Amino acid sequence: MEQALLRILQQCRNAKELKQTHLQILARGLGQSCPLLPKLVDVSAAVHSLDYAVRVFRATQTHNVVVHNNMVKCFAAHKCPTGAFSTYDRMKALGVSPNNFTFTFLLKACESREFFEGGKEVHAQIIRYGFVSNVFVQNTLLDFYSKCCRELAFARRIFDEMPERDVVSWNAMVSAYAIRGDMELALVLFESMPERNVVSWNSVITGLSKAGDMHLAQLIFNRMAVRNVVSGNAMITGYVACSNMEAARSIFEQMEEKNVVTWSAMVSGYIKFGHKEAARKLFYQMPVKSVVSWNAMIAGYNQNCRYDLALQAFQEMLIDGRCMPDEVTLIIVASACGHLGSLEHGNWVYSYMKKNGFEFSISLGNAIIDMFSKCGDMKSSVAVFHQMTRRCVITWTTMIWGLAINGQCREAFSLFEEMCSLRAEPDDVTFIAVLSACTHGGLVEEGRRTFAQMVEEFGIKPKIEHYGCIVDLLARAGNLEEAIQFIRSMPMEPNAVIWAALLSSCKLYGNEELVDFVSRKMAELEPLDPGHQVLLVNSSAYIGRWEGVSSMREAMRQDGVEKIPGCSSIQVGGEVHEFLAKDLSHKRRGEIYEVLGGLAEIVRHVGRSVHIIDFPNEPTESELCL
Repeated sequence: MEQALLRILQQCRNAKELKQTHLQILARGLGQSCPLLPKLVDVSAAVHSLDYAVRVFRATQTHNVVVHNNMVKCFAAHKCPTGAFSTYDRMKALGVSPNNFTFTFLLKACESREFFEGGKEVHAQIIRYGFVSNVFVQNTLLDFYSKCCRELAFARRIFDEMPERDVVSWNAMVSAYAIRGDMELALVLFESMPERNVVSWNSVITGLSKAGDMHLAQLIFNRMAVRNVVSGNAMITGYVACSNMEAARSIFEQMEEKNVVTWSAMVSGYIKFGHKEAARKLFYQMPVKSVVSWNAMIAGYNQNCRYDLALQAFQEMLIDGRCMPDEVTLIIVASACGHLGSLEHGNWVYSYMKKNGFEFSISLGNAIIDMFSKCGDMKSSVAVFHQMTRRCVITWTTMIWGLAINGQCREAFSLFEEMCSLRAEPDDVTFIAVLSACTHGGLVEEGRRTFAQMVEEFGIKPKIEHYGCIVDLLARAGNLEEAIQFIRSMPMEPNAVIWAALLSSCKLYGNEELVDFVSRKMAELEPLDPGHQVLLVNSSAYIGRWEGVSSMREAMRQDGVEKIPGCSSIQVGGEVHEFLAKDLSHKRRGEIYEVLGGLAEIVRHVGRSVHIIDFPNEPTESELCL
């Protein structure tokens, strides 16, 4: 009966099945069974909860090392070192002697720098109980010091003093050096190994790939007698990071075994370097797609500013139906909606999230707030902000930015004050958001006060962006002399952006002398920047210096300086259409320009004094070159 119940216990997949099996164990008087108890504790923690496992453990009258070890292991798996040490203390109090597994589980519970001292206590216990010669325990100790110490001196000392080493010991030390980027020592150890397995080779290849030394990584790879999918994946990842997609594809084609990581790495690489068709072709050749694969594809379109294709890929993922979106998917898609300003898609993503039971984690909540803000729906953005039970500095900053860019500058400043009153610590990006809100809202006194607060209260050293906000704030308010004095007080040399902020206001307030001075500064710093060149031309035109305008335009033409054309988008029938000025790429451009021409004709007939470029037909090549 015990063996039958043990098999049933091993097959439990949820809390209901576990409780039914537990009831059967108790009903048959096997609650203290030595074979069943350890497994019952294990399964309780895995499919139900740690609390349930603790209740099972505390109810037992069987005090042996296996049951206690399993309880320590459960606490370690749930990152609860306090519970693990409490169980160990109970074990000693009951006179149960620890074994090698006891110490390995305890060390696993301490695998974070916060519990480093606890790990050192375990080390002392290992010495006390005479396990310093046990290679299994020593390997775990070596792994602990490798992960929890900034320096590898402790780990190296353990390694050097080990009376016996196996391939796991060597691999742990090689991997530790490789992870920290010390490939010289990693290679010295690797070449000294008495025996190697595939893990040994993969550790070195992975380390060299991360370090960008693909020449040496390829040499090591070529020496391997036996390779696995990890070997190939490490090489592909390294070549992608080094922008060598040809070499990555060569490794990909050589691999006999490929997994979802292999395919996803190649797809991500192609998208990263703008090879969208190659990425798409490879993506649809994948035998099995995971949510990671879909996320790589969607994120790749985002990174290449093809937000419309990102949304299209997301829709294809849902239609495919074999792989459901996760939180990362929704964060990527929310970003695409925000960049497009597509509120319709944004609302759909939000509805999908709620319908499918996604909760507002900090990352997802931040993404949805940002999305609604960029789509101009501040009511929804504020609602999501208040629904979030946990927030971080990014949450507050995103909300302040959203209010500021949507013209609710006083509300943005009030939210910042609320943030400070709740003792949420702002960072330098938060202050850029607040100062920008003050600039666009004309909140001069609030801006001055915030800048001083940043330095004096929070000890944040201002960056050029903070100084730029204050210059812009003062200049827009007409305080040009104060802005100049502020620039002169800056501890760093002002850049062209600072002068550009001042120039815009000089033009507005008609300060011709200052326009000359600032124009010279900008010309010295960034003479070929198209945006700044256009600003200089417009400033000269504004104050009536048409001769200067002509000469500057001629100089721009001779230098080949071109202003990047603006792009606009519109959503029609669930599809987002993007246009450049005088765009010929749209498949329905004939109809579009026909309607535009008709509208221009209507405007002329009603006698409005509005200047519209009339394109009754598609623009000619010469018109596009203007």
